[in-house]
Amino acid sequence: MGRLFGTDGVRGRANVDLTPELAMAVAVAAAHTLAETDRSHPPLAVVGRDTRASGEMLEAAVVAGLASAGANVIRVGVLPTPAVAFLVAEAKADLGVMLSASHNPMPDNGIKLFAAGGHKLPDEIELKIEAAIEANATTAWSRPVGAGVGRVHDLLDGADHYVQHLTGTIGHRLDGLKVVVDCANGAAAEVAPVAYREAGAEVIAIHAEPDGLNINDDCGSNHIDGLRAAVVEHGAHLGLAHDGDADRCVAVTADGDEVDGDQIMAILALAMRDAGTLAGDTLVATVMSNLGLRLAMSAEGIRLVETKVGDRYVLEELRASGLALGGEQSGHIVMPAHATTGDGVLTGLHLMARMAQTGRSLAELASVVTKLPQVLINVPVADRTVGAGAPAVLAAVEAAEAELGETGRVLLRPSGTEPLVRVMVEAATGQTAQAVAERIATEVRTASPAGS
Repeated sequence: MGRLFGTDGVRGRANVDLTPELAMAVAVAAAHTLAETDRSHPPLAVVGRDTRASGEMLEAAVVAGLASAGANVIRVGVLPTPAVAFLVAEAKADLGVMLSASHNPMPDNGIKLFAAGGHKLPDEIELKIEAAIEANATTAWSRPVGAGVGRVHDLLDGADHYVQHLTGTIGHRLDGLKVVVDCANGAAAEVAPVAYREAGAEVIAIHAEPDGLNINDDCGSNHIDGLRAAVVEHGAHLGLAHDGDADRCVAVTADGDEVDGDQIMAILALAMRDAGTLAGDTLVATVMSNLGLRLAMSAEGIRLVETKVGDRYVLEELRASGLALGGEQSGHIVMPAHATTGDGVLTGLHLMARMAQTGRSLAELASVVTKLPQVLINVPVADRTVGAGAPAVLAAVEAAEAELGETGRVLLRPSGTEPLVRVMVEAATGQTAQAVAERIATEVRTASPAGS
């Protein structure tokens, strides 16, 4: 078995790669690993899922695995990933399990694990779980019997607790704002419209009728054309789009123009800076964020700290440095004062609260960031290390950086999962960015031809 956990849990095609047997094995191994860490009480786990049909099957396997290992289970049903993390903390549970493949298409599913407090599992715990599964240790442990078998309870008002928490985090009501929210036929379908309405907004919900098969289907944060059209049609002040498990949020202006995660981070950073809650006047983003974000933050006296690609690295930096805001261009925004993971509905509330507070339109607020044209070329290679590290490639990158100066940048990154080298170039014009990216991509292809 290769590395089971990726940067966001276990992913795969449901019932092919991610089978009920694997889901049960992960659950049993997680329960036993936690029991080894603290033997003072039986582990308590919170289990939730998004709207995928396969989630029903995998939920049954996970719950059975946890109970068979002696863990008590609180089953919360369909809720956003950040809601499950929140309920783990609220219930003082030892473990959280979210069944979702986030923005991936319906045939996929995934298992996201949370530790006590609602935080993502540390790498060392994931490795222990993987080692237990690899050794088939889940069949070697003695199974509890009688009163030792875990009990399963359903929490029927988890969504209410979560919405109450969310609406309590904003200092300005949203009365007078009309918003169209694209729920991606996913976990946000009930929670997001309710939260926005309770905060005072007039809400028009679209793609909020999940049937188990239509999650992320030409809708949600990765497909915003429908949202653009709906915002213009209804004369709304803005639109918000979530992904399947609602840990992301992107927006569109009243005219239907996209406002991505970089622009949302800038808006929230300035709001928090003005309120005195932006710790160290510092924002955390990944290396994929547009150079325009860095330039905008620099002009406002806000420091930008960059991490590797992946929300877990943003989270690690936020926790390690005691910072208050971070995220990704994709709209995965983290505010540690209110959530332990990215929370799309929380982001939407705070974005609209800034509009309500300032009386400014979303377009005006987003204009603080002037995005530079960005070109990304994925180059197939035989060897990622050679393709990214060959002398001719490095020389091409150095020459490009000298050419662009402070008006652009180059990011060369081997894919972590595929035989690809990603060439990303930002420049003052799209034509320049494309030309520079093609030059570097040619050197990568020459250094490690895909067919060799």
